[in-house]
Amino acid sequence: MADTARWTRRPDGANWGDFGPDDQLGRVNLIGSEQILKGAAEVRAGRSFCLSLPLDLPGGNALNPRRHPPKLQPTWRGDTPVLNYGMDGVVADSIDVVSDDQVLLCLQYSTQWDALAHVGARFDVDGNGSETMVYYNGYRAEHDVKGPAEMAAGCCDGGHQSHADALGIENMAVHGMQGRGVLVDLARHYGRERKLVGYDEIAAVMAQDGVTVERGDFLVLRTGFAELVMEMGGKPDPHLLHETCPVMNGRDQRLLQWITDSGIAAICADNYAVEAYPAPEVAGRKSILPLHHHCLFKLGIPLGELWYLRDLAAWLQENGRSRFMLTAPPLRLPGAVGSPVTPVATV
Repeated sequence: MADTARWTRRPDGANWGDFGPDDQLGRVNLIGSEQILKGAAEVRAGRSFCLSLPLDLPGGNALNPRRHPPKLQPTWRGDTPVLNYGMDGVVADSIDVVSDDQVLLCLQYSTQWDALAHVGARFDVDGNGSETMVYYNGYRAEHDVKGPAEMAAGCCDGGHQSHADALGIENMAVHGMQGRGVLVDLARHYGRERKLVGYDEIAAVMAQDGVTVERGDFLVLRTGFAELVMEMGGKPDPHLLHETCPVMNGRDQRLLQWITDSGIAAICADNYAVEAYPAPEVAGRKSILPLHHHCLFKLGIPLGELWYLRDLAAWLQENGRSRFMLTAPPLRLPGAVGSPVTPVATV
């Protein structure tokens, strides 16, 4: 364990410093050449599956009132929208017609990655009895992850109102999010029953299906939630969405310890938040997102949410497989705390 200027004390069970004092990747460091080769070895049928929802789903604000569907609009040449734009107005005798657009996009509205700057905690990193708002590896709120006040004070370029100077999503993009995915099909066992899944449940499913995960793998969880979203066609029923499909129990300490011990590099799920939100109630001060707290804050394990897994799961089941090559880079958008993603599974 290496302490740094950012911290002298790390949370119990955290791996801060294990990948270096200034690490910004966490367990993504485990995705290297060996994992890429393991993923490539799973490509035998030459078939690929898109694991993204259409990025305008789920529709509305049923899952999160702060996140809005994307809004497309053209770029503009003066007062003229550049859509079906005849270039003869720019260059005489041109036959070209051009369309050029832009989007206002909530980065975590639909199929997404959470960056390590997405969820932090109040923690006494200095060991002096005073809690500080920090993220993975002790990176500081307001100093390393900046909001509007800090951005305004710094007179930043580009007009940004927020910026993760550390732990931004671009770190995952540059490293490359490609390796071996392993599917655990909870939906096939539990249907659409709203069920808290802890260690006992996931271990039973994996044992029954002959699924094993190893160090550096992407753990991919199918609950059936994204399929329900697709069926709703952009008009989601919030009550149904919040009361259906199996969901991980972030309060289960054995589950959290298994995540630590397994060595998995990332968790990707087809539901909102991966875990039950809010988590089951317990007394005292606590995280309301204990699995996020354990993965993003303590271990540096990024979380993927709202992935679409139905077609891949069906193919794997038909062919007696659970592993595949996964290619899932986020946007290389410096300073962002999340990103849409179009994951591709290749079998």
